[in-house]
Amino acid sequence: MKAHMGIPAGQRNAEVGGELVMRVGIPHKGGKLAFHAFNEGFPAMVSANAFWNPAAGGFQFPRATDVSELDFAMDSAGYTAMKMWQSKGQQRGMAGIFPWTYSQYIEFATQSGASWWSQPDLCCEPEIAHNQEEIDFRINATATLLEGVLRILYEWQNELARTCSSAVVAHMLKPPVPVLQGWSAGDYRRSLELLNAVWERWQPWLATPALIGVGSVCRRTLKHPTHGLFSVLSALEGNLPTGSRLHLFGVKGACLAELKMLDWVASADSMAYDYGARVKAHQTGISNSIAHRSTEMSRWMSTASDLVRPAAGDQFRLNLFG
Repeated sequence: MKAHMGIPAGQRNAEVGGELVMRVGIPHKGGKLAFHAFNEGFPAMVSANAFWNPAAGGFQFPRATDVSELDFAMDSAGYTAMKMWQSKGQQRGMAGIFPWTYSQYIEFATQSGASWWSQPDLCCEPEIAHNQEEIDFRINATATLLEGVLRILYEWQNELARTCSSAVVAHMLKPPVPVLQGWSAGDYRRSLELLNAVWERWQPWLATPALIGVGSVCRRTLKHPTHGLFSVLSALEGNLPTGSRLHLFGVKGACLAELKMLDWVASADSMAYDYGARVKAHQTGISNSIAHRSTEMSRWMSTASDLVRPAAGDQFRLNLFG
């Protein structure tokens, strides 16, 4: 059968299963924590920053790393980039905030072997965005960064399609997971409107996003009426594009029993185990060794698995917040 040439159409940005997936954060580009996650069969989240070499001015993916054996997703390291921008000033890359350029990040993310990769985004935690004007800027900039990524990805696919089949093009250059930003529920609604406006301009080249990320929820309170996680999710419920589901970056384990009830939340990630390991090591006067951190990873993920596992009496697909 002759291969179909040309640029692909209707491309999905992620393959999403039915049950809630909990990804464990790996703070390194390999090593014993990644090896432990592999042995335990934990899906993982890694940060692009772990692979960035400032001296060389480029990304470096190890030739041999246990990360490659994992089901891992790639985070754009927006929080780290914003902290670096705050401390060191303008950077050479995207938006003057990231140290890497569009092309560096897209090339690295698409070739890393990640199950999916997130667009570059600008976080809105209070320690980063100090007022509503700054939050609004970051929401707008996140949508602009998505547009920039899609424009470059389209041109690269067009160029590759001259010599490769559409199947090869789609496999080599997968589209990103777009990310919502904000602090209050209203912020996230506006971010979703901007995301939809950008994404729809690129259809039918792209399919409706199978997965959409929700940023700036790490360590967030759960029940605050305007900026609690449940308020944010309530604002998004029913407004997502048909077929789209959410990934929540850095959620608290305490919310997992509620999240599993929401069939439009596909996955979440957390590095809470590593913070807990540091605290426990300090309190008990032991070394925060890799073995200790690995034990805490397994303990945290075991608890998380229990919380997200379907149980008798669960009422799925109900409006949790209404």
